Amino acid sequence: MSANVDLNDRPDYDRLLQTLADYALDYRVESPEALDTARNCLMDSLGCALLALRFPECTKLLGPLVEGTQVPNGARVPGTDYRLDPVKAAWDIGCSVRWLDYNDTWLAAEWGHPSDNLGGILAVADHLSQKRVSAGEAPLLMGDVLESMVMAHEIQGVLALENSFNRVGLDHVLLVKVASTAICARLLGANREQMLSALSHAFVDGQALRTYRHAPNAGSRKSWAAGDASSRGVRLADIALRGEMGVPSALSAPQWGFHEVSFSHTNKDLALKPAGQRELRLGQPLGSYVMENILFKISFPAEFHAQTACEAAVTLHPQVRNRLHEVDRIVITTQESAIRIISKVGPLANAADRDHCLQYMVAVPLIFGHLVAEHYEDAFHATHPSIDRLREKMEVIEEPRFTREYLEPDKRSIANAVQVFFKDGSSTQQVVVEYPVGHRRRRGEGIPLLEAKFRENLATRFARQRCEQILGVCKDQQRLEGMAVHRFMDLFVI
Repeated sequence: MSANVDLNDRPDYDRLLQTLADYALDYRVESPEALDTARNCLMDSLGCALLALRFPECTKLLGPLVEGTQVPNGARVPGTDYRLDPVKAAWDIGCSVRWLDYNDTWLAAEWGHPSDNLGGILAVADHLSQKRVSAGEAPLLMGDVLESMVMAHEIQGVLALENSFNRVGLDHVLLVKVASTAICARLLGANREQMLSALSHAFVDGQALRTYRHAPNAGSRKSWAAGDASSRGVRLADIALRGEMGVPSALSAPQWGFHEVSFSHTNKDLALKPAGQRELRLGQPLGSYVMENILFKISFPAEFHAQTACEAAVTLHPQVRNRLHEVDRIVITTQESAIRIISKVGPLANAADRDHCLQYMVAVPLIFGHLVAEHYEDAFHATHPSIDRLREKMEVIEEPRFTREYLEPDKRSIANAVQVFFKDGSSTQQVVVEYPVGHRRRRGEGIPLLEAKFRENLATRFARQRCEQILGVCKDQQRLEGMAVHRFMDLFVI
């Protein structure tokens, strides 16, 4: 036989694909903490989506591809009157949840926002619930949505623990697509072969590059990329349930597989992996760990590596606000990941550029005492030159302990410190914040603030009576879990 002839023995599915498929099909969430956290995550994500509808750059992307399209049992987009097919609804929900960079976060070897998967989950669940009722069957319940959220978080988050896609130039929304594909296929009733097929296609797909998240190309695509990924997950699940064959060695195929093509570069990730590691791996068994430990963005619509820096800046604001002209330099002490992805000097071209600039996100609260989404807009930036003057005086340095404890499983801190030095030789104290208010270690402090954030976001879209109705449902775990999905979605229609 010629050495150039390919052996065409069709292999079994890659072991990782089988592990993900079995988890998606067989796991049942039994952790009360995970389900309670999922309820809070649902509230927070929907609130972020409603707040995003105030921004035309977001809303211009929403709605049917063909104006006037009528979709029977169409999925709803919260805060609008749209009824869309589940694929476009997933895009719109995911886009609005993610737009302001204000939804939950997961930080490990890879970063990401697992609630991005809510786009696909809600769209599919709403459509299926309506479809079942129209056929005289029992609807899906919000308990199914919460369980789906826990599992999507787990797939995305555990894959992120020891696999750094950013170090090979790929964007974390790859994991949104994988998780959404698995959980939407589960909701749609996939069998094991269909689940494996869907997951294999998620990896065979071309993957998004991180180009649009970094200088000098940072832009608004980073705000809709996750919606796009979750939407693609819905589409791949649908294709698989129609009988499309899978790609068994999508990961491991020599020359043509994901490992060889997209993950074969040297991938040293802070000693977590040896150089040249080519295979994706699960850092631990799949369960409900990620949802239980998820990070909420409560105080600031800011990239998560900067959350504690913003908190430190707010603390320093009273000491700095009347001495801005006296500032000599500002030292931000941070983790390696923050330096790699959000430390920027030079002009900032747009809002998406600014909300991923550590220096900008520290300058604003130092000057004004708070940070809101409007502070990233062109008009605000143009009328406050003091922001860039402070940025020019900033020095960003790494603290090895911050980097180390960022990765330690029993800590997962996201520490920052800020200190301001004045021209007369005086200085503020160095304010160190180890854990943001959205961290699991600060849950008792954080959840009342999270509920207040949700209440404020609801009020941007609905009358008081509707707000109270939604709050009443969302704060009652048992009532929410027992509510039909389509009835829950009814509450968010304009």
